[in-house]
Amino acid sequence: MKLLDGDALAKIHRLELIARGVVEGFISGKHKSPYKGFSVEFAEHREYVPGDDIRDLDWRVYGRSDRYYIKQYVEETNLRALILLDASGSMSYTGKMAAKHDGKILSKFEYARFLAASLAHLMIHQQDAVGLATFDTEIRRYIPSRSRANHLQVILETLWQTEPGKETSLAKIFHDLAERAHRRGLIVIISDMFDDIDEILKALHHFRYKKHEVLLMHVMAEEEITFPFNRWSIFENLERTNHRIPLDPRALRNEYLNQVRRFIRRLEMGCGQMDIDYVQLSTRRDFDIALAHYLARRMARAR
Repeated sequence: MKLLDGDALAKIHRLELIARGVVEGFISGKHKSPYKGFSVEFAEHREYVPGDDIRDLDWRVYGRSDRYYIKQYVEETNLRALILLDASGSMSYTGKMAAKHDGKILSKFEYARFLAASLAHLMIHQQDAVGLATFDTEIRRYIPSRSRANHLQVILETLWQTEPGKETSLAKIFHDLAERAHRRGLIVIISDMFDDIDEILKALHHFRYKKHEVLLMHVMAEEEITFPFNRWSIFENLERTNHRIPLDPRALRNEYLNQVRRFIRRLEMGCGQMDIDYVQLSTRRDFDIALAHYLARRMARAR
């Protein structure tokens, strides 16, 4: 694991405190589940990937092959989850109408990062196994699901080190991850979902075909939903360098809003047909309140 300086450690600790506050403030006592422990039955080897616990390395295999392999065991947990965090350029958008945290207006990515940290903290707290995948045009970091307490630190470190990057390639990434996630579990997608809707729905179906439960947290800025601009402006493509277009937003507001509504409606309907939990989130609403309300509804449905 990369060594961190004091400032970086303080940031990670701050993120952990925020996540713990969300869990304890809104969820503690509502999500109780018995700890089932781990089996000591050996299952198989697989190649080491960054984020794996080095205590699971098989040094005998390393001595024979000069390659790092992890010993996998049959694990018994209440839930196995993988959080997919969109780190494409469009997630860096920061609208003036967005919620603030510590006096700072949150970008879509910062909002999504807090959601991911809070969910990871909650699942580790419940002894559930959780992993993380960050991506833009490719998978930038893949952390397999674990339920150990120290695994949360790996996830939080990755969340703090990740910044929005390149263009979006949702469908390709989802297909790839559907093949990687061999054991059936919960896939949590946190993204603005800006990509071809037909290809997105096919990729979501791939997760369901693999028998995964899917939760889609669709994060958009309030400006992207309502398009409140009323004077000539330069609109910038956040996923392409030097791609700016001067526009009169009043001339295209109606068409823009119609297309956005159609996109959201089709995404929501497609998720409903596949029994995928769809949650639309605006960065205007505090992320902790939005998350707590969703979890309360989810619990009510499960009863």
